[in-house]
Formats: sequence, C-alpha cells, structure tokens
Amino acid sequence: MRATFHRALPFAYLAVSFIATSSALADGITLDGVTAMSIGRGGTNLGFADNGSMIHDNPGAMSQMDGDVMLQLGVNTLFTQFDYGDADNTQQRSQNQMYSLPEVSFIRRMNQEWTAGFGIYTPTGFGSIYNLDGPAPFATGPQRYESFGSLSKVLFGASYTPVGHEYFSVGGTIGPGISFVNLEGPYTLQGPTAPGLPGLLDLGVQGAALTWSAGAYLQVTESTSIGMSYLADVKVQADGEVGLNSPLGRTLYEAETEIKWPRTVGIGARHEVSCRTVVAVDVIWTNWSDAFDHLDIYLSEPSNGGYPPNAVERFPLNWRDTVSTRIGLEHEWRPGHIVRTGYVHHKSPIPSDTITPWIPGALEHAVSVGYGVNWRCWDINLAYMYSFGPTVDVDTSEFVGGDFDDSTHRNRSHCVALGFTRTFGAGLKPYR
Repeated sequence: MRATFHRALPFAYLAVSFIATSSALADGITLDGVTAMSIGRGGTNLGFADNGSMIHDNPGAMSQMDGDVMLQLGVNTLFTQFDYGDADNTQQRSQNQMYSLPEVSFIRRMNQEWTAGFGIYTPTGFGSIYNLDGPAPFATGPQRYESFGSLSKVLFGASYTPVGHEYFSVGGTIGPGISFVNLEGPYTLQGPTAPGLPGLLDLGVQGAALTWSAGAYLQVTESTSIGMSYLADVKVQADGEVGLNSPLGRTLYEAETEIKWPRTVGIGARHEVSCRTVVAVDVIWTNWSDAFDHLDIYLSEPSNGGYPPNAVERFPLNWRDTVSTRIGLEHEWRPGHIVRTGYVHHKSPIPSDTITPWIPGALEHAVSVGYGVNWRCWDINLAYMYSFGPTVDVDTSEFVGGDFDDSTHRNRSHCVALGFTRTFGAGLKPYR
C-alpha cells in the first residue's frame, strides 16, 4: 500500500507544487488570509459570508452568503526578502523568490437548510534559497542552503441552518491535506544516533492525510455578525529519501517522519458602522508548540554499509503558541467600489536559538490595503499586504555544530492578491 501511495504522489506533487507556497508570510509560516478580499482587510474573515475562502476559514458561514451559488477564482503572488549573516558570512539576502498561489472555491445552496462547497487552498508554507559559506569541513566556498515546505488543502464542506433560525448556521469540512518538506545544505547531525557528524544533507519527504474543520456563524443583529472556527491539526505520515555526504562517504537512506501542521481556534466579529462602512476583528490562536516541537526523521536501508542500518535524526524547533489579532476596515466610497485596509499583529513563534536560514518565519506585523469593484456581475478584488518583523540576533544556536551561532536574521514578505467572485440567484437570507 505504501508503494502504491508513493507512486501516486508524483502526480499530486505536479498539481500541488503549482499552488504551493514556499515562503513565510505571516503568523510563523501561516498566511494572514488566503484570498484577495480577506487579505485586503487584514485577513479578517470569520464574521463574513461574502467570499469563497469562508470554506477554509469558517465553513459555518456558507449558508449566510447572498445568492444561491458562489464561484471564486483567485491568485496570490508572494515576493520574499530574507537577510542572513553570521561569523562566516556578511549579511546576505536570499535569492528573491516569486510564487503564484491559485485559489478556487465553489459554493451552492441546496435548499433552505443545507449549503455545500468545495475549495482548494494553500494556507501554510516556508522556503528560502541562500548561497553561504558553510562551516568546516565545507568552508571552501559558497554552499547552497535551500528549503521548501507546504500544506495544501482540498476541502469539501457543508453548512446547516435550522428552519426558523435563519440568523444562525453551523458547518464543517473534510478533505486531504498534502504536504512536502525538502531541506538541502551543510548540516551537522543533531542525534541521537550520530550527534556532531558534519555532512551535506539532501532531504525530501512527502505525504497526505485527512484534515477537517468546524465553524459557526451568528447574525446577532442586522448590522453585527460573529463567527467561530476550529481548524484541526494535520498529521501527515511522510516518506522519501535522505542523501548524506559525510567523512564516512555518501549514502542514501529511506526516510519516514510525521509532519504535523498546527490546529487553530478563532473568533471574529463584523460590524456595519453605517450602510457604507464595515469594521472587523478576528483573534486566532495557533498551537505551534504541539506541532513544531521537533521533527524526528527515521532512517533505514542505507546504500553505504559504513553507516548504521537504522538511525534517528531530531531537528529541533521548540516553537511557541501565538495569538494573532487581525483588524480590518471596508468602506464603499461610491456604489460598486470598495476600499479596504487592515493590520495584523502576533509574536513570532520561533525562538532565537532554533531559527535557521531554512525556516525564515520571524514575522510579527502586517499591513494591507485593498480595492474591490463590481464589473459585469463579477466582484473583482485586488489587495497588497506587507509583512515584517524585528531583526533576530542569535548568540548560541541550539543546533549542534555551531553553524548558526552569532547569526542575524531579518525577514520581510510582500503579497499581491487578485480575486474574481460571481454570485448567482436571489438567495434566502433575511439580512442584507
């Protein structure tokens, strides 16, 4: 069965790699919004029912949409700016990367009680590419430090509104989460099998697992709504290969690991200050400490008999939980034209002693602007978000080998998002 799954993964990779992010954008490595409409208003979306990303953010809101059918197509384009320096390297910028992340969603009202939806999203990812002088014995010239990791979700959801209680609905989703992690570069083994052994590492693993979520939406008054959501963690049993060059020679290992992506709990409110102005606040807790405590890689079947037949490598992380506060504003400055802005704040989940060039996620603030226009029955939305954080100085890294001691990290990201939303039918909503 594992062999069959392994043969199918390359086809999944071709599809998912096209939509997968490989940069840190916001809360650790989780995006502050997955569509142009929500990104423009600071990622706020839990109390809204006006866009297709509610399937991902709060499936309970689907029954509250205007109209009977909603189709949404979008793309987020990310630009990354990461800087790194240490005792062997003056401050260097990673290779500037641009990534396009398409998003698709479709929602249909089945009857007065039930609404169903489908969507594809990539909410989480990391990656970078540096050419750095590595530590001894690999200090003879620049070495490539490259990383890629992502979680993409294919979600099928439904929302239920009790008869006679049109102001309230609940919903949920289920579907596969597809994950990839690749690391390449000089690396000192951390143990427990062979701590301190220097090598050139080339790791690639992938896998898939079911993921699910639940949400609720309450229309408190005609002008105020509240949304709540729970996104379950995703535990992916991934396998692949590890290539290692060391003083013992070169070997290939079969590799297995569990990639765990964090669960989140969120609550948000949307309020119409006037018929033309809306304000919103979302608060989201992310359980990084459980998901990103460490990454254990189990190695077997070495191609070189000089290596142990079975080995375990532990990649330290020790991330902290975060609470993200998102604030958004929308204003209809004239009929069919909406301007948006937003702000996001959260502490970086990465301790300074485990940050590396491979996972540059030390971002704490984001500001955004957006613009929407209605054209020929389509809502066209454009948004820009700038994410940044403080400079992180490392004295002594927790990584054995001293490669990242006395290092400095600075991370920034830019996101430009474009979305097209079309709503059909009169709908059944008593409000708005």
